[in-house]
Amino acid sequence: MITKNTIQTIASLARMNLPDAELTALTHDLEAILNYIAKLEKLDTSAVTPTSHVLPLQNVFREDRVVPSLTQAEAVQMAITQKDGAFTVPQVIE
Repeated sequence: MITKNTIQTIASLARMNLPDAELTALTHDLEAILNYIAKLEKLDTSAVTPTSHVLPLQNVFREDRVVPSLTQAEAVQMAITQKDGAFTVPQVIE
């Protein structure tokens, strides 16, 4: 059973200042949630297989494979600024 005092204690621990009307509403809402969970706990789930997701999923990633790519010189050639075969960028940390 959730009481207004329990909600007030939890709010205090969370450093929340809740008005009286909100405390009453939260008490009612949390009580309803816990009652629903109690109903769910009574269900027989012994024939239900555990799942990590409600939909059947499969790996959608492609296989890794080596493909031709740019050489270092070709990549650096596209840079706006470069120095000694490397990209140069503005300094962002002093």
